Amino acid sequence: MAVPATTSTLSPRKSASPSLTVRVGRERSSSIVKVEKVGEESQTDVLDQGVYDNLNAEWVNRKGAWLIHTVLILAGKVVIDTIPGMPQEISWTLVNLLYLGFSYLMFHYVTGIPFHSDLHGGVYDNLTLWEQIDEGAQYTPAKKWLFIVPITLFLASTHYTHYNPWLFAINLTALVFVLIPKLPAFHRYRVRFMVPDEPSRVGTPVTPNFPRSGTATPLGESAFSIPPIDIREVDSRL
Repeated sequence: MAVPATTSTLSPRKSASPSLTVRVGRERSSSIVKVEKVGEESQTDVLDQGVYDNLNAEWVNRKGAWLIHTVLILAGKVVIDTIPGMPQEISWTLVNLLYLGFSYLMFHYVTGIPFHSDLHGGVYDNLTLWEQIDEGAQYTPAKKWLFIVPITLFLASTHYTHYNPWLFAINLTALVFVLIPKLPAFHRYRVRFMVPDEPSRVGTPVTPNFPRSGTATPLGESAFSIPPIDIREVDSRL
């Protein structure tokens, strides 16, 4: 009895082998407020800080460093009062805003050390002046004084503006922006506004077409010359 044999030929597709596509992370929308933290102190940083005195922050503990704040505030008040027709409400508000503005710029905005930077190995490059004072220690006498001065000036300006609600709101807002960076909870933290989020740096591999199960993965140009696969099915009948 003849045994019929059926032969079927499966030819692979003539297209190229499945390519590996890398999908790079898409840049997302910007964040309104973003809080970033500067790196923690390492043992190397501690040793670097102890080699030489930080002249950029050491002056706040010298004689007269505390008194200079009072002198500058009084001098600024006298200069502003020399403007003809300047009311006392606006004068005290300007003194308060100017002092808080320069204080924020000096203690909480500028980072690094402007001179004698060659004495240190970059340990202060990302730190503000407030974070450099007393090697970052909290509640020191100098930091307590720098915390009290803006509050006292705010109370004085509020009193001499006769508790005007609009001027009070302006002075209070400026005070809050200066006091928040002084809090220990914000040590080494940076609050940034409208910072775009960084795109994902790790690509996600995507293979649209996977080879059939049980077949070897083609390498190089061999994917274009895969021989046809013959499958013979034998139908036997009794």
